[in-house]
Amino acid sequence: MRGPMTDRGIFRPVRDVGRAGVFLVRAFGRMRFGRTQWLEIMRQVYFVGARSLVIIVTCGFFVGLVLTLQTYDTLSRFGATDAVGTVLALSLFRELGPVLTAILFAGRAGTSVTAEIGLMRATEQLDALDLMAIDPMERIVQPRLLAGVVAVPALTLIFNLLAILGGVVYAIFLMKVSPGTFWGNMQVNVDLGRDFLGGVFKSAVFGFIVSWLSVFFGWYARPTGEGVALATTQTVIASAISVLLVDFVLSAFLL
Repeated sequence: MRGPMTDRGIFRPVRDVGRAGVFLVRAFGRMRFGRTQWLEIMRQVYFVGARSLVIIVTCGFFVGLVLTLQTYDTLSRFGATDAVGTVLALSLFRELGPVLTAILFAGRAGTSVTAEIGLMRATEQLDALDLMAIDPMERIVQPRLLAGVVAVPALTLIFNLLAILGGVVYAIFLMKVSPGTFWGNMQVNVDLGRDFLGGVFKSAVFGFIVSWLSVFFGWYARPTGEGVALATTQTVIASAISVLLVDFVLSAFLL
């Protein structure tokens, strides 16, 4: 008999981490790349990426507004408002852009992927694929796993663009900061490789993590309505914690 510590205590997260690792190894071991697979991956990129644009664009613009407002207020106390563009760009490119985009992606697209695979499990569609000699890992998991690696960096770039636009609206049009000073300081102090490309690399890692957790929780969801609902909740929680944890580790290495 398994005790409560095994099912609900400290060993359950350890067990889930191990299952997720084994699941990922199985998924990579069964990957096949053909024309049909590439078309399905692109379809999933549209499904998880293009359909997340509304929330990414809206949140990006207002994050830029709020971040510039707070930054301008703080810098004005030290007479350094000319640096508002630099602080905005570095904050977005290094940390806020990749992290917030990944968390928003998990809430919008990750839960959809989890629910979709969970419902496939509940309605025995995955078993039907097995009966037709079609590998569910190859047909269902692989495209959704790889789509996030492509979609999240693209969404991060859009998020950063809209956030900077929000910063421009507040700093230049409302606070009358010189456009030349705003853009000039940003170009001088932002490094393409370390700051910008480092953020793009982070976003690709975060996209992989969120996609991995989304398909994992969907794959192992209990075949009931309650089980699928629980799996979507676990996807959001695990993705947010994992993104923040990995962000700290990557930041420590990229500094």
